Amino acid sequence: MQMNATYSSFVAVGDSFTEGMSDELPDGTYRGWADLLAARLAARDPGFRYANLAVRGKLIGQIVDDQSGPAAAMDADLVTLVGGLNDVLRPKCDMARVCARFEEAVERLAPGCRRLVLMHSPGRHGPLLERGRPRMEHLYAHIDAVAARHGALVVDLFGAPVLGDARMWADDRLHLNAEGHRRVAEAVWQTIGLPATFDWREPLPPPVLPGWRSRRSADLRFARQHLAPWIGRRLTGRSSGDGRAPKRAELLPLVRADDAADHAVGGTAGGAPGDVSTRPPVSEG
Repeated sequence: MQMNATYSSFVAVGDSFTEGMSDELPDGTYRGWADLLAARLAARDPGFRYANLAVRGKLIGQIVDDQSGPAAAMDADLVTLVGGLNDVLRPKCDMARVCARFEEAVERLAPGCRRLVLMHSPGRHGPLLERGRPRMEHLYAHIDAVAARHGALVVDLFGAPVLGDARMWADDRLHLNAEGHRRVAEAVWQTIGLPATFDWREPLPPPVLPGWRSRRSADLRFARQHLAPWIGRRLTGRSSGDGRAPKRAELLPLVRADDAADHAVGGTAGGAPGDVSTRPPVSEG
């Protein structure tokens, strides 16, 4: 892999992981690893363009049908595809169909971009991960095989123990928090041939375990605020992404923070000078 590679455009395809849940900004919107990566790439190229077609809750078939065609038509230098985990975590899952549809997406995306990046999604250590592990490992083995056939790169987030640490995850226990997304952005950054800025695999310090009462309170809060609504959607066939449009559906330039401060989201926590916004420019009139 060429070091200091250059990319003038980036399209992100996928579900809530790529949309950026749960790296929440002060205005209530989500940033996430793809926005962070785009901001860093834009700092290297003033004409850099970015689209993020990912929508929370989407199954791999929906990603193929709704996102892969528009993404392929954008002819971006860099495309990332992450999907299939929502299928795998459902009680019933046709793994052969999931794998076939994933490869269909790759077949659409690979010819039109200079670099296609796939991933082994991370999993939070706990019962849900253990129940889903056989299917996840099946999917990830298939992703490796597909990547080899189509010349794509694979970022193995699942194989990084630190991303399974509960402290990398939001209260919903399904999505990474800001630190988790920061590390994923760095992992992709390094995978596409750019110089490392920190060790994204570095373990966290030993945890200070909360007491029994605190753990039970957290479990009850999780069940009430996150688990029950998730089960309700599964039982009624609904998705958190129903009716939701992508947050950045067109391949557009990013806005310089010093030119449009009111739109800056920051490439790092706290918003350093020179960061760029992942929102499109505001049109006049």
